[in-house]
Amino acid sequence: MANAIDGPFQGAPAHDGPELHVALIGYGKGGEVFHAPLIDAVPGLCLSAVVTGDPERARSASERYPGITVHPTVEDLWADAGRYEIAVISTPNDTHAPLARAAMEAGLAVVVDKPFALTSARARELTDLAGELGQVLTVYQNRRWDADFLTLWGLIEEGTLGRVHRFESRFERWRPRAKDTWRESGEAEDGAGILYDLGPHLIDQAVNLFGPVVSVYAEVDARREGVRADDDVFLALQHARGTRSHLWMSALSAQEGPRFRVLGDRGAYTTWGMDGQEARLVAGERPDAADWGESPEDRWGTLSIDGRTEKVPAVRGAYQEFYAGVRDAVGEADPLPVDPHEVIHGLEIIEAARRSARTRSVVELPIG
Repeated sequence: MANAIDGPFQGAPAHDGPELHVALIGYGKGGEVFHAPLIDAVPGLCLSAVVTGDPERARSASERYPGITVHPTVEDLWADAGRYEIAVISTPNDTHAPLARAAMEAGLAVVVDKPFALTSARARELTDLAGELGQVLTVYQNRRWDADFLTLWGLIEEGTLGRVHRFESRFERWRPRAKDTWRESGEAEDGAGILYDLGPHLIDQAVNLFGPVVSVYAEVDARREGVRADDDVFLALQHARGTRSHLWMSALSAQEGPRFRVLGDRGAYTTWGMDGQEARLVAGERPDAADWGESPEDRWGTLSIDGRTEKVPAVRGAYQEFYAGVRDAVGEADPLPVDPHEVIHGLEIIEAARRSARTRSVVELPIG
């Protein structure tokens, strides 16, 4: 199998080192649901501050995490940066790169939500700066710790499917009326749209399973009334070692297709439905619950080999492992849970997809 990395990072479950103080920049859905609970649940990390200028969000953060400092602006945070070791950026997409630069220059290790940046060139600049400053910089790619993805990873590593020739992957939703948010009502050039929202997840999983991509064909559409950025996208990726990945992301899927459909020369594997960790986080649950990441049997994927079909027990999902990796990278100089260089290739694929859709052609990508 042609992996881009050695495997999904597995952070240590416990920690004996000093506590690291984290400042979370942004407390919209991303900050409130996908970052704060994970940070708070990982031993060795302390959610010490939230940056938000919204009084309601400030009140919500203070009620859920008593004792935190609420900074109304990032300038207030930079002036107080010596109190923290890590900054987590969960803000509108077009602010990711400038905030990451400012945080590193303030002396903080940085976690950037996806997309890492709006261009691969800007992402390389940030990665180079992190190297010059000797600072930790990583990108939040939590879907590497989805239960179905971890299960699929194991099947491919064990050779159960043989040589995979086709990988199908979908994130589909039914939202016929767009929300009045920057993500759905903004311009693609400013980071709005589904390709920047869900694309980084789907592309990252494909690249990590099957390695670098050499060509991209894309269909990128804005279909709902009042939407200027894309809300329905299909990508066809050709990987350097032969696998073809077909990726769908849509806000207009009244009937969902399989989450994964993976075809190899020895067998096939299909799953339906989304990993359950997001729904539990949205419901306000904590990721240190005893049954966190477990998938019910009716959500297990189906393996087919030589006409025989069986359910495959799902590996336990673990979004919190990302932040255990952050903790160990900052505190112990361990490897990054997500290396920025891995994510830069994903941005190159997004850029190629936009060119492909614009020119209605297959776009080649140089490898090496």
